[in-house]
Amino acid sequence: MVIIMLGAPGTGKGTIARILSENLKIPAVSTGDIFRKNIKEETELGKLASSYMSKGQLVPDDVTVDIIRNRLDEKDVQNGIILDGFPRTVKQAEALDELLAERNKKVDMAINLVTPEEEIVERVSNRIVCSNQECKTTYNLKLNPPKQEGICDICGSKLIKRRDDNEETVRARIKNYFIQTSPLVEYYEKQGTLCTEEVSEAINRLAKDVAEDILGRINK
Repeated sequence: MVIIMLGAPGTGKGTIARILSENLKIPAVSTGDIFRKNIKEETELGKLASSYMSKGQLVPDDVTVDIIRNRLDEKDVQNGIILDGFPRTVKQAEALDELLAERNKKVDMAINLVTPEEEIVERVSNRIVCSNQECKTTYNLKLNPPKQEGICDICGSKLIKRRDDNEETVRARIKNYFIQTSPLVEYYEKQGTLCTEEVSEAINRLAKDVAEDILGRINK
């Protein structure tokens, strides 16, 4: 099964992807993780991606697609994958469809998460994450704080706050998301694979509730 996670920053994509991954036994993979892995291992694609990122430039589609192509060929994703952060544009979505077709696969579900902007800002401002890159569990000081202050419940590593988790940056990221990525909603809607879910405290519907509903739908 191939699942795509769509949604602005702070809508709960990471939490839902993790829950789905644990229950469906397929990896949840973020584009950022793939880039970091290639850069750390100094692959040719990693060096190429780094040459753009070090200048603050966006990595070109063809480089990103090549990195995704390599990831799709790895053994652990042969039974399925949950992609978070790719595709970001319709052009990338079309390229992904081609990559999957070559492997006799397709996007089975595109999960589109929506949350009111003010809620996103508050949520991200209260977000802390595990510093252990193998864990990366996310917490919210208001909604789901760790049992011990500053310590990850899962692995015991130190919890940190990302530098860009502040109101000004979050609002800019939300704006950029809707400009660049929202056309993907229409793309997957036309394909009949779109699943739009609201994640909001206002309606008492959090990420874990959405994940449970999606799992119920998949396991029918």
